[in-house]
Amino acid sequence: MDAAAELQEPHLMNTYGRLPVAIAYGRGCRLWDVNGKSYLDGFGGIAVNTLGHAHPKLVPALQDQIGKVIHTSNYFYVPNAEKLAARLAELSRMRNVFFCNSGMEANEAAIKLARKFGHGRGIDRPEIVVYDDAFHGRSIATLSATANPKVREGFGPYVEGFIRAPRNDINALKAATADHPNVTAVFFETIQGEGGIRPMEAEYLRQVRALCDQKNWLMMIDEVQCGMGRTGKWFAHQWAGIVPDVMALAKGLASGVPIGAVVAGPRAADIFQPGNHGTTFGGNPLAMRAGVETLRIMEEEKLLENAADVGAYLKVTLEQKLGANPGVREIRGQGLMIGVELIKPCAILAQRAVKAGLLISVTAGNVIRLVPPLIFTRADADELVAILVPLVEAFLQEP
Repeated sequence: MDAAAELQEPHLMNTYGRLPVAIAYGRGCRLWDVNGKSYLDGFGGIAVNTLGHAHPKLVPALQDQIGKVIHTSNYFYVPNAEKLAARLAELSRMRNVFFCNSGMEANEAAIKLARKFGHGRGIDRPEIVVYDDAFHGRSIATLSATANPKVREGFGPYVEGFIRAPRNDINALKAATADHPNVTAVFFETIQGEGGIRPMEAEYLRQVRALCDQKNWLMMIDEVQCGMGRTGKWFAHQWAGIVPDVMALAKGLASGVPIGAVVAGPRAADIFQPGNHGTTFGGNPLAMRAGVETLRIMEEEKLLENAADVGAYLKVTLEQKLGANPGVREIRGQGLMIGVELIKPCAILAQRAVKAGLLISVTAGNVIRLVPPLIFTRADADELVAILVPLVEAFLQEP
């Protein structure tokens, strides 16, 4: 099959700058294109494919579910929805869950929760604190909470009610909100993904938790990309020993089946009532089965421990190979969520990596983002480094 012919897409909107690859199938941490070329997956479908590709425990479970029922609607109970919600509540030490279809939808729901929480306190125009370099989605509300000007350009006027603050500076947060009595929530990613793999510091998270308690604000955490075991704990904020009031999940929760979730603690658990929010496809039997099976397999195969171990090994190896290079500004992240920041824009490296048989992405212009499946091994990490390091070194030597 001619891949060039296969990649013509005259009927699709021009919304993605796609790489010239058409994937035919995958196994584990490897993918093959329509011409038979193989690729090591250092990208995981943007941190989605928790269990890699065609996992031998997940595939038959999904086949079984498809043979029973895919969709019924939320007019009826879905047993696996309650099962998955109960497990997420237990793992997070929170209370209840709303299921939707994506991270953007989960963040949209979180914003609605914050606004309704504010109205319940008698605030007519609630405000939410968001952060520099944040990315929360592309709907009008989540786009308004997002910081990236390239993503926002051309879609104004934006939704009002957002206050922006810098990361990891509690005094700056207090100053930004000092003259805003209508603040109802602080909303952030524990580790900013699209913003360049930029973490919130553990002490800062504890300070924000204390401030939210003092002010009666909702602490709302976007764990869409950094959650679901990617850092070595179920949720990245757990490294700081805190519990949020609202948490958005998606991506890795169902290993590739579209899903989103909003998990709520006691302060936010009863804000939504029938008619306040909903979704046609959210919580469908197929997605719920995929979520239940993903969590089960992650526990059986100890993938949190694997993410911590292999992620630390990959980061140390990259630091050994690239840390002394003056063109590498920083190597950061946790678990299997690692960013390599270069001193100059490096989008071209994603294309060069494809030619070399490796899938990566570049985010924030100059940050190589590595978010492979959580089944990644040390051998996979060695292979990734062997491919990536020469590409980075050659690129940095170019004028």
